[in-house]
Amino acid sequence: MARGVYIHIPFCHQICNYCDFNKVFFKNQPVDEYIEAVGKEIEMAVRKSPEQFQEIETVYLGGGTPTALSAKQITRLLHHINSILPTDQLIEFSSEANPDELTEDKLEALINGGVNRLSMGVQSFDQQLLKKLGRTHTNEHVYETIELAKKIGFDNMSIDLMYGLPGQTMEQWEDTLMKALELDLPHYSAYSLIVEPKTIFYIQYAKGKLSLPTEDSEADMYELLMKKMAEKQKEQYEISNFAMDGHISTHNKIYWDNDEYAGFGAGAHGYLRGIRYSNYAPIKKYIETIQNNEQPLLREHKVSFEEKCEEQMFLGLRKNEGVSFEQFEKKFGVSMKKLYGNTIEQLKIEDLLLEDEKGVKLSHKGRFVGNEVFQRFLLED
Repeated sequence: MARGVYIHIPFCHQICNYCDFNKVFFKNQPVDEYIEAVGKEIEMAVRKSPEQFQEIETVYLGGGTPTALSAKQITRLLHHINSILPTDQLIEFSSEANPDELTEDKLEALINGGVNRLSMGVQSFDQQLLKKLGRTHTNEHVYETIELAKKIGFDNMSIDLMYGLPGQTMEQWEDTLMKALELDLPHYSAYSLIVEPKTIFYIQYAKGKLSLPTEDSEADMYELLMKKMAEKQKEQYEISNFAMDGHISTHNKIYWDNDEYAGFGAGAHGYLRGIRYSNYAPIKKYIETIQNNEQPLLREHKVSFEEKCEEQMFLGLRKNEGVSFEQFEKKFGVSMKKLYGNTIEQLKIEDLLLEDEKGVKLSHKGRFVGNEVFQRFLLED
């Protein structure tokens, strides 16, 4: 049964140099037809398996950039969502946003349509770094948009930050953290840059034209991030996420809990009935498939027992609370120690993992090499 719903909006007015998500330039795209197709896909899914959507806790609009849509298009999209899904019971209804696109009429369309949380892609408060990233907003856009959103009625807001950027210095990162924390928002996310294939940065990197900080410098940036967030009482509840009490991202926690969620839209991914699936990514193909009353499934993968156990560890260890012995055994019918006892003991010896009576979690040292720790929980055939 789905705990959450993800809806992908693949349109952008500007393509960022680091982004590998399914996205296209907004201009000359069949945006209105896409919105109708998304509504129809949700309707088909609910009609086919209404029991899957009876207890959803969250809806998340991601992209691309949902706020690339006009206020009228946002209203139409939210009308479809609210008329088909039981959104009156939601804990959280989030939308990603760009600071320079959140006009007053768009903010009003979002809040009138039930959206109660904004996640804004700020990335940096250094204008030169923003230009390298391909971002178009300024610091003034951020300040003005946050004040306007508060005026409209949004009190649950988050901003994304990035470190390990091309040419980024520790001084630039510290300045960005200072400016971000001066906003005193209830939630912050901060991610190190990953140079993904099929991005502009990847092409530059392959040509030797992308100067990145060293691994040690990136580790120092992460250490500073944790220190500054703690000083401002923003509790780290996941490797890259920090929040005040009561403001953790409920939707993202669904992923880290390894629970099920539905994905709608071109290129969207979902996880239902033990099956991970993805939709067609090309927008024209997606729309045509929906118009033919067919589900736009590109591929499905039935997750094996071993994969479920591995994912529970990979995803759960991202959380500061770690993975519970009791919940693991309840979910899989086998104790974590029986499957992973030797691995856990070795990681404890290496000071990468901590254990108490409730479960296991990453140590402070382990947070810096999380991916290496996660790989140790792969089960042999």
